[in-house]
Amino acid sequence: MSGPLYLDHAATSPVRAEVLEAMAPYLTRAFGNPSSHHTVGETAAAGLEDARARIARVLGMRTGDVVFTAGGTEANNLAVKGIVLAALSPGRRHVVTTPIEHESILESVHHLERFHGVESTLVPVDGTGRVDPSDIAAAIRPDTALIAVGHANNEIGTVQDIAGIVAAAAGSGRIPVHVDAVQSAGWLPLAGLGADAVAIAGHKLGAPKGIGALAVRGRVPLEPLVHGGGQERGRRSGTENVAGAVALATALELAEAERAAASAQVGAQCARLIAGILAAVPSARLTGDPVRRLPGTASFTFSEVSGEAVLLELERRGVVSSSGSACAAGSDEPSHVLLACGVAPAVAQTSVRFTLGRTGLPGDAPERLAALVADAVAAVRS
Repeated sequence: MSGPLYLDHAATSPVRAEVLEAMAPYLTRAFGNPSSHHTVGETAAAGLEDARARIARVLGMRTGDVVFTAGGTEANNLAVKGIVLAALSPGRRHVVTTPIEHESILESVHHLERFHGVESTLVPVDGTGRVDPSDIAAAIRPDTALIAVGHANNEIGTVQDIAGIVAAAAGSGRIPVHVDAVQSAGWLPLAGLGADAVAIAGHKLGAPKGIGALAVRGRVPLEPLVHGGGQERGRRSGTENVAGAVALATALELAEAERAAASAQVGAQCARLIAGILAAVPSARLTGDPVRRLPGTASFTFSEVSGEAVLLELERRGVVSSSGSACAAGSDEPSHVLLACGVAPAVAQTSVRFTLGRTGLPGDAPERLAALVADAVAAVRS
């Protein structure tokens, strides 16, 4: 292949030219503090509120529901900690989640357990990473304060039945449901999920790193984690990143407009890649749900070879990919996601993940990439 082929879009994506153009004025002439009561500040405030309204439309929420954050990790922290802390005084101190969630959800739950006496139930998933909504319903207690589930898993791409989970919550007294949509934004429709809180991150969509949002319905009490000047309606203090907010709104709108066509094109290319790798590498096993998965995610295990060694061989051949979550990079521990799916620890450590961008792959790249993967695995075996 000519030039490096970047296949780690689940970790981060390049900033789009349209996004850079949209945010530039808020880094230059409209640079004001949106809390300042003068013309320059009011111009910045208008840009901020316009971005908030645009994001709310894509998410199917109200403009005032959108809280800007520094990224998906902060958005998930604010949702999990903020909703549960606000529910402690009414006596609700139980969280329902799954063992395959992003670390920002699981570690937030662990923090609440250690410092606030909160209890949690990790509802198991099947071998493909799917959670049964009826199991969620069975885990709900009278003191359950929150259900937190990822829309699509960041490692294996499995998509959850959010409608079923929301229905389970509604049937038990309308317990708030938080959906981590960091990976699904731009790939799956987000309006109409029925969730009470939704987290997104800009750098997965073509906006810069360092900007994200949590949309949380106004009826859900939310305790702020960052205190100070009372920005974001008191839910997240600190001078807002106006240029980042405009970038996030622009990237989200572009991804939403392209979503149906991009999902179909990339999904077809990814299916060719999966078929090619399974045919060329007998030891390869696809992880995640074979059907209910993100269009651009293909994750495999290769038994009896080191996943990290395969990645190095692929990079020598001009292919940039990963072993899973970028948030766990450098860890020698097997993926907690694969372990929860019943994959043996030794096999879980052989995982390699390919995640395509919204523009897809050129020409016969899926077939050529499958041949390079077979080459890399053979090189490691030898």
